[in-house]
Amino acid sequence: MLVVLFLHLPPSPFLMFAGTQAQQAFRTEPRNLTVRMGATAVLRCEVLRASGTVQWAKDGLLLGPQRSLPGFPRYSMIGNPKRGKQGYSRNMVYGLLIPPSKPYFDMDVATPWVAGKKYTVTCVAADAKPLAKITLYKGEVFSSQCSFFFFMLSYWSLHVFISLSYYSFFLLSLFLLFPVLILCAVPSCQNQFFSLFLTVAPQPPVILGLERKEVKAERMLVLECVSYGGNPLATLHWTKNGEVLSTTWEEDVVAQKSSSILKLKITPADNQAELCCESSNLVTRSPLSVSRKITVLFEPAELTLSGSLTAIEGQELNLSCYATSSNPPVDIRWWLGYKELNNTSVGDNGGMTTMSNMTHRVSREEHGLKLTCEAFNKGTHFSKTQSAELSVYYPPQKVWINAPAQDVPFRSGSTVHLVCFATGGNPKATLTWLKQTSFDMGVAQELIVVLTASDNMASYRCDATNKAKKTISAYTKLRVHFTPVSMKITTQQEVLRQGEVLTLECQAGSSNPMANISWILGPLRFQESKGAQFGGISVHSSLSLNLTSQHHNQKVICQAYSHVLAEGANTFYKLNVLYPPEFSPDQPTEVQVLEDDTAAIPLLVSANPEEVSCIWLHRREKLVKGDLGLYFRYHWLEDYSLEIRNVSRKDAGVYTVECENDEGVNQTSITLDVQYAPSVKAEKDPVFVNLGETADLICVADANPVISAMFSWKWLGEEEVEMGEETQQDESGLLTIYNVTRAHAGHYKCLADNGIAPPASTHIQLVVQFKPELRKGPQWRKVASRGDGTTTAEIMCQAEGIPRVDFSWEKNGLLMDFANPRYEEVTVREGAFHTSTVRVVNVSALLDYAVFSCTARNSLGEDKLDIQLVSTNHPDPPSSFRQVSVGHDSVTLEWIPGFNGGLQQRFRIRYRWDQSVSFLYVDVFPPSATTFTVTGLQPVTTYNFSVNALNAIGESGYADNNAVLAITTVGHVIPLCRSSQSTAGNFNKYESREMINTAAQRTLLIDSGSEADSNVYESYAEVRTGEGMRGRRARRRKRKGQLKNMQRHKDG
Repeated sequence: MLVVLFLHLPPSPFLMFAGTQAQQAFRTEPRNLTVRMGATAVLRCEVLRASGTVQWAKDGLLLGPQRSLPGFPRYSMIGNPKRGKQGYSRNMVYGLLIPPSKPYFDMDVATPWVAGKKYTVTCVAADAKPLAKITLYKGEVFSSQCSFFFFMLSYWSLHVFISLSYYSFFLLSLFLLFPVLILCAVPSCQNQFFSLFLTVAPQPPVILGLERKEVKAERMLVLECVSYGGNPLATLHWTKNGEVLSTTWEEDVVAQKSSSILKLKITPADNQAELCCESSNLVTRSPLSVSRKITVLFEPAELTLSGSLTAIEGQELNLSCYATSSNPPVDIRWWLGYKELNNTSVGDNGGMTTMSNMTHRVSREEHGLKLTCEAFNKGTHFSKTQSAELSVYYPPQKVWINAPAQDVPFRSGSTVHLVCFATGGNPKATLTWLKQTSFDMGVAQELIVVLTASDNMASYRCDATNKAKKTISAYTKLRVHFTPVSMKITTQQEVLRQGEVLTLECQAGSSNPMANISWILGPLRFQESKGAQFGGISVHSSLSLNLTSQHHNQKVICQAYSHVLAEGANTFYKLNVLYPPEFSPDQPTEVQVLEDDTAAIPLLVSANPEEVSCIWLHRREKLVKGDLGLYFRYHWLEDYSLEIRNVSRKDAGVYTVECENDEGVNQTSITLDVQYAPSVKAEKDPVFVNLGETADLICVADANPVISAMFSWKWLGEEEVEMGEETQQDESGLLTIYNVTRAHAGHYKCLADNGIAPPASTHIQLVVQFKPELRKGPQWRKVASRGDGTTTAEIMCQAEGIPRVDFSWEKNGLLMDFANPRYEEVTVREGAFHTSTVRVVNVSALLDYAVFSCTARNSLGEDKLDIQLVSTNHPDPPSSFRQVSVGHDSVTLEWIPGFNGGLQQRFRIRYRWDQSVSFLYVDVFPPSATTFTVTGLQPVTTYNFSVNALNAIGESGYADNNAVLAITTVGHVIPLCRSSQSTAGNFNKYESREMINTAAQRTLLIDSGSEADSNVYESYAEVRTGEGMRGRRARRRKRKGQLKNMQRHKDG
């Protein structure tokens, strides 16, 4: 620490004594001083002829001229301050005795040391004065090989470093298990030590448990790998052919060894595999290992018997037996049943595989015996076999049929079961009949026959065969009773006409026994019989008929009946009688159809031949099918019924049809009645009427039929008005409105419904004529624009009136001249609304800030509005602030916006209740809305609400001259579990003393698009006197800055 004494010299540093000049000087100079830390140090300094001020400085910092040295409680000046009149300065240094701090080792003490290597140990004792003496110990032995290094860090602090300069020692085995203690000691009894661990490589591992080189497959081999010594003990792992099998081991600290147990189930794939155990620790550069190669004795995995084991009696079998790889190779033997076959040959057994071939001639006695291939392994003393059953084919021995006796008759159509049996043979015989069953001695197949005439005395045969390729057969016959196998009616007349006589001939085919013939029309003439096919008898009969049109398409049936069988056969002859067209008694005389539908006028006519040509007549004019133009809609169906598509009311009337064929001509008439939905139109549209007069709205309908109460009227406006009197005169509907008001103006709907869908309607507009009325709200009385000559202002005047409204403009009472290029006027008309816009180009505050008067007039009167062009400013306050609805936790409010100041404005609602410490604010969203619901309120609580407007320049006062709207919320039953955001008492605190409720927070986030804490709204009541005007101004500037940021965010 450096202490300096300063002497301040006065303006005349020299004094005259007896004609000489005397200068101030040090009488006693400050000396360097060394003291023990915590003691008191006194620095002496005396000045002769002192003048001015004496000050001390510490490390360049003046301590001050006062004796008490304020700011430095540990320092003070003592002695007589009046000794000496002149000053002189000198530097002074004093020292302190400081014990060393706790020593520390400057090295990596966490990494273990390896035996045989050299390491340097460095100990540091800092902050000592004078220099500290350091002693190093290794274990409990003092280390004398120490060197000392001294250097000065600053004037007042000293660090001492003592190191074992490249001091090395070799670790002995006694240090393998116990750590070596290194101690650094200094005179202040503050010592530092660390423990040192030495590492030694382990001995090579050995494998225990593998006494023999040969091992049988499927054996569980248990081996132990042991490695002795090493610090730390060795880590072990097993590998097989370089692939890791195990990485677990156990350590025995007492026995100083590591061991690892390997359990390996031997498989044939392990043959000639090399097992290796490796050991290592931190010292070994590469693992120490031991390896053993094993030989695996194993049987063949598969024994395959190939070749066909099926043959016909007397044929030879050629079979092969193949054994897969084994160690050592196997010997193969063949067995049939319990008999060994000798005619075998052994094939190639190179590559540890073996194959044997066998040839044998089979007999039927060997069927079902097992043929076995045996492979014996001399190394494992085990054998493996593969067996298969031998199948020998030989033909059946006997076949016979179980059938009824041939003299027993059966009815045609009855079912007879014929069973064919076959015995012997391998495999069992396959019979030609369909259903087959088995029994002990052979097979049987049943044939189910549904008898017909052709089965009478027919011969049936059953053939039995199998894979032995030899066939034997059996035979039988049946007697069958049957009705005639055929029936046929013939006539000599080729053409049949109405009024002629027809003769029919019926021939019944063969039947057993003979059948009798009968007719369903006319008397039986005669019958005769003769022999026929299938051993039966044929019968013949004839019939005569007088033909009429009613016989056409009727069937004449001829039946041949057998009394023995109690059944018969029959056939029919369909009559084709020619006659002219005839209309059915069911032919309709009148048809009704809806307009635009398809009219189908049915034609119930019959004739033979059926090729009838018909023509349709309407109003004595022939309708032509498929012709373009007027008759394009007419279409004939296949039965000549008339189809009229898209029927109109003009198609009504009488239709006549004439039909003709080769036999003659006939005609009939049908009336078509077309009914259609009403169509309606206004007799006059629009209907003009002056205010207060009577209006008559008339609509006329065209409909079939016309019914009473067919008309109804409806007002199409949004607001309800009193409808007039509704009456009907034939096809006309009338609505009379008395004392018409402007509310009656608009569209009326006249609906006509005669029961046929759809009803028809038409709109009639009622135009109520009245004088012009200008819109005069706050937004229409002012227009704002900058007056610097760079902007264009649009002054708009809108009037509602009928008839046409014309506009005239005045500026400050003088008629405007629109020939001036700075002014232009455009008028737009939409219905009863007429809008006139005056554009003022390059607005000048001097020339254009004035009152513009707009006058709207028509033939019924006029109206006038004064519009003031002003500079852009903050908005005007809203008005008509009122309550719309109230709930238990919400209030809906509504207001009328004021003039926006020439800029886009938005609205903010302020509210509070008795227990709130400040006002709460909610920004209305969307910004231009004039209705808003404040949520998150408490039930049965009175709130005071206000609303004002804001734009980019500033904000307005509160609505209705700062009026407060007091509203009390309704009661509500509080549930047991309640959301923390359901009451107004749950606020989100954004900054100290500034809070908004949940609804306000959500609104602000949507409005600003920023983080929740970027919009803070606060206003404490004026009763908080601690803030004053300055705090309110600061918050006002803060809110204005936030509004500007929000506006820039929106513009961006």
